[in-house]
Amino acid sequence: MKQSKKRHGISRRRVIAGFAAMTLIPTPAVWAQSGSTAGTHRKVSSFRVAQWQDHFETLKNGAILSDTQSKVLQYWSEDQSVYRLYPSSVPLTEDLTRLGYTTIIRKVEGPSWRPTPAMKERNPAWPDYVGPGPENPLGTHALYLSWQYYRIHGTNDTRKIGRRSSNGCIGLYNEQIAELFELATVGTQVKLI
Repeated sequence: MKQSKKRHGISRRRVIAGFAAMTLIPTPAVWAQSGSTAGTHRKVSSFRVAQWQDHFETLKNGAILSDTQSKVLQYWSEDQSVYRLYPSSVPLTEDLTRLGYTTIIRKVEGPSWRPTPAMKERNPAWPDYVGPGPENPLGTHALYLSWQYYRIHGTNDTRKIGRRSSNGCIGLYNEQIAELFELATVGTQVKLI
């Protein structure tokens, strides 16, 4: 038996060393990703969870933190009994991204959508108006921010979530914006980072 193991170059020591190496060296699936990826688009995302104390002085009226790098939105209730974390879509480019503090000034279930003048200039083919319903880019619910044209809203295109895909707004899955809509109030503080 020892003869046949040696003939094929297999020994107990080599098997153990092979398993040890597998835990230290990336798997072939990872190696395959580093090869040529011509024509392949990959989503790269970093993920970090923030603490509300790092961004807000208090939780009066609750707080929403939208991280445009991690593409997540976090919500804390005023009494800290409710915390939610949602994946989100964020603005396409830096020039469309507004950062800083704002508040929710209005809540609309079944919002209508009108492209901003800048959006219409970029894409004249967009309709002037889309009423509530399944084709509405704002989805089922919208939280209007104190910044003109900026919203936290649902989406009719779930492929946008987790990507840079909006014209300035923060998008959530319709089920999740419905939940946030119930949790947040007019006056909830919002920060985009």
